[in-house]
Amino acid sequence: MTHSAPSTPAPADLRDLRPHLTPPAQAWLDQALSEAAQGITPTTELHLAEAARRCGPPHADTARLLILRAAHATPTDLTRVYHRGTAEERRAVLHALPHLVPGPEALPLIEDALRTNDTRLLTAALGPYAARHLSAHLWRHAILKCLFTGVPMSGVAQLATRAHGDAELARMLADFAAERTAAGRPVPEDLHHVLAMTDPEAAPPHPAPEDGVPHGKES
Repeated sequence: MTHSAPSTPAPADLRDLRPHLTPPAQAWLDQALSEAAQGITPTTELHLAEAARRCGPPHADTARLLILRAAHATPTDLTRVYHRGTAEERRAVLHALPHLVPGPEALPLIEDALRTNDTRLLTAALGPYAARHLSAHLWRHAILKCLFTGVPMSGVAQLATRAHGDAELARMLADFAAERTAAGRPVPEDLHHVLAMTDPEAAPPHPAPEDGVPHGKES
């Protein structure tokens, strides 16, 4: 099922969340975070599942992310939670990856999310973790999929850095635009925006804080 409204990336700071919670929700979250210190247990998984009901849907992503961080979830833990969880819990795992997994070992979760047509998962998958670790080949195809499914490019982490001077991405975007035009279908406005980023003559973008290192281009 395709969802048309991608989520906003969850903030990771408890101070950002507390002012938005009712006293019962704050008490529940304090208990959930305390119990999460024991690791990913069945109780922790239950807290992840009920975060929306306890804290409200607008704050569930942040609550789940905070619980996963408090549990110091390992890649194995995150993989188990992801595959057992709902789309909302999977999205929380994807948001948690850059905070909890320094290396590329969680890339299978990114790749799984990119195979879906759920735009909320696609958005979460293309955060800072994918910006750092996803191969150029898979990243390019993810960009095309986002354009095809209507995921805003504004949600893609390090887009300008990774797209800069990428001739292969430019070719793929041009081909996609030509196919849409030939079929009498509109070309997404974001496509022109990304295509401009691939210009090697443009000034290189400054790395965003969550990444910090420009990416080389792979064939």
